[in-house]
Amino acid sequence: MARLLLIGHGRMGRLVETLAPEYGFEVEAAIARGNAGAAWPDADVAIDFSTAEAVSTTVAKLAPRGTPLVIGTTGWQAREREIRDAAGQHGIGVVSAPNFAIGVNLFLALIERAGALMSSQPAFGAWIHELHHAAKKDAPSGTALAMERALRQAGYSADVPIASTRAGAIPGTHTLGFDAASETITIIHIARDRASFARGALEAARWIQGRQGWFTMKDVLGL
Repeated sequence: MARLLLIGHGRMGRLVETLAPEYGFEVEAAIARGNAGAAWPDADVAIDFSTAEAVSTTVAKLAPRGTPLVIGTTGWQAREREIRDAAGQHGIGVVSAPNFAIGVNLFLALIERAGALMSSQPAFGAWIHELHHAAKKDAPSGTALAMERALRQAGYSADVPIASTRAGAIPGTHTLGFDAASETITIIHIARDRASFARGALEAARWIQGRQGWFTMKDVLGL
């Protein structure tokens, strides 16, 4: 079995640990706040579901070893250039995505198509709404921002307001809407639990081994 290093051992990290054997991984260690200062063991690949502030440290520790990395943490994009440069300097493979659920990435592909179709329909106004659990810190979510990027990449240039709701224990619900005077179109993705995120990250961890460069889930899924 391939050796997997977990960075972060909260709810997502523990879920990845539980599911790892199904994907051919043995968890070598889980790095959490209490043991982050200790020596990190070698591994064939690492998955980071820690905090935005810790991502640059993770890359700085793993890149010189040549350890490929899957980054599931969000909210660190303000330092993306620095982090990508550090990974590129050592030629490691990285998969980074705002959301690793396979359904979400198919959803984003649908949004690109919708953006292309709606770019010539000024009568419809677009909007995005995302709902997450009360403990989620970043807003808008990384997925909501990816939805907007998908629209822009498809040529949609009109304003797209994004609204965020934080309440209860919602795993994640994302809605793209287009509203006109007499009709509304909505495209919705609902996560029923966090297993979809963990499974997608493990798929990415299998895929990134032996590759170099910076990738997204579009690359992993061949979209």
